[in-house]
Amino acid sequence: MELTGPGAVPALTAAYEVIRQPLGEILPRLSAVLAELVPHRAAAELSTHCVHSPFKTYGDPEIIDRLSTADMAPLLASGVPGRPWQGTLPLAGGERPVLVVTSDATPRRAVLLLVREADAPPVDEPATALAQTLWDVVTSHFDRLASEAMPGALARSRTAAGTRARVIAELGEAYSASLTALLGVLRSRTLGDAAARATATDLAVSALVELRAEAERDQEIAEEPAGQAFSRLADSLRPLVRYSPVRLELGAPDSTRTVAADVAHTARVIVRAVLLKVLEQETVTRVHVGWQLTDDELRATLRDDGPGTLTHDVLAPGRVTERLDVLDGRLDVDAVPGWGTTIAATIPLRVSQDPAPDPLIALGERELEVLARLALGHRNRAIAQELHISESTVKFHVAKILTKLGVASRGEAAALFHAVA
Repeated sequence: MELTGPGAVPALTAAYEVIRQPLGEILPRLSAVLAELVPHRAAAELSTHCVHSPFKTYGDPEIIDRLSTADMAPLLASGVPGRPWQGTLPLAGGERPVLVVTSDATPRRAVLLLVREADAPPVDEPATALAQTLWDVVTSHFDRLASEAMPGALARSRTAAGTRARVIAELGEAYSASLTALLGVLRSRTLGDAAARATATDLAVSALVELRAEAERDQEIAEEPAGQAFSRLADSLRPLVRYSPVRLELGAPDSTRTVAADVAHTARVIVRAVLLKVLEQETVTRVHVGWQLTDDELRATLRDDGPGTLTHDVLAPGRVTERLDVLDGRLDVDAVPGWGTTIAATIPLRVSQDPAPDPLIALGERELEVLARLALGHRNRAIAQELHISESTVKFHVAKILTKLGVASRGEAAALFHAVA
């Protein structure tokens, strides 16, 4: 693919080639697209679009096997969106030349790291500009997918997030217990060699600090500050009433805590969907939108001064109900004729410790795309055209889907998809 020609067509083609891939293939494809202009041995990303897998790597195992979120988190915090940085960093056991590209298209930024050869020449400005453009497009694509995630994908995200949270908690308890016991022994007055004891104590304290810092980094990546999450909602609601007589009042949450990204995304989508229904009433002049957080739940409320005739069936179409069901949430509607309607979406903040298994979790991203269209009744030819693949590839995916789901027909697979999603 020619990326260096004049005009925007090469960049647009490159962007299309990247974002059309299944989620798990986007980083490898992005790496391949950039390889000509920015030769590199490995690529890594750290972003907030994916609650259960924010850190991904691709490339030379010698490098990617030694990279971690501890290497990427400082880049996420220090990077400047729109201004790629190139230089040398201590990574994977040595000083390595890198190109770091940061985007603010996701709530807490996203960073792309390209690890280059030791003698690689500096990357010229057109190449860094293209890398920035592609990364902005990719992260915008990530954010849209997260905001509009299908219930099945949302369920897998919540399940995986819960599993990760339990693993982190268990590891934390185990390491804390071990290190605390070690400190107790080292601080014992019955031991000799004070210098050795002091050194070992410092090492143990450092290990405890790093363990806690790792948990905090994971939380920063997988969660979003409540105030920031509400601000993003407010920005998306204002255009809906900009040219209408309706006055929009906003009540930001009085809390400094963070909420899981899937909860924030769901709350925003539901409030927007409900507001659109509310605005269809001709007599509405004022709408108040607010979030309240407790230790256990986020409660998003929307109150209007309309006729008070809205019902749950009108306000909660299938997608709203499905999203809330996945997160064990609920939608309450209190309509008082002549006074208005109060709608409240309540979403638990705590991940279930025993999430129900999702039968679709065994499927890859492309298989899920095929299954979603199969469930709509599309035939192989239509699916092939929509996904830009061959009919034989569709048949191959369908066969794998049936095997993985343990069903005998397309109809059974479609029924299972609808039951879960």
